[in-house]
Amino acid sequence: MKKIFTIISLTFLSYAYSQHSIMIVNNYSTAFDFQGTLGAHNFAGGCHPYVTSSTPTAITVPADSHTGNGKELAYKNFKDQYTSSLYPTTNWTLQLSPTTSQIRAWNHASIAPGGVISTNVKWASSQFQMYYAGTSNPEPGFSGLIGESPDPCTSANGYISTPYGDAEWSILR
Repeated sequence: MKKIFTIISLTFLSYAYSQHSIMIVNNYSTAFDFQGTLGAHNFAGGCHPYVTSSTPTAITVPADSHTGNGKELAYKNFKDQYTSSLYPTTNWTLQLSPTTSQIRAWNHASIAPGGVISTNVKWASSQFQMYYAGTSNPEPGFSGLIGESPDPCTSANGYISTPYGDAEWSILR
């Protein structure tokens, strides 16, 4: 009986911890396009596995793209985002340790819902740079690492304020 309770408890903890939140990027700016990578990692210690978007190199969310007009970036998980998002990621870089990384396609079993990686990570951060809308010209004063705060793995801030605009991290659970 004790063994069954332990297994059930671990299952609930894994389910509660796994990637069940929705990552949304709302770009309310009419002057800037968002370009960045998204990351997820294990918050329970050690920071690994660590997963980051890798193809495209930077995900672009155009100016004035948000939930109000249905143009937001929305990722439920690594797999389903490919067929449901306006801005899909084809490949993800998976780091199992600080020295080992592998590329995983969006439909790889380990990062699929219920897979060994997806059940052990949650959305964590975005390294971003804002570009003048429709151009390849960055605004150097509007960039940063934003994410879950406090996060000992990335030291990301939950809120960034600049003269050009603000960025805030929040996850739908």
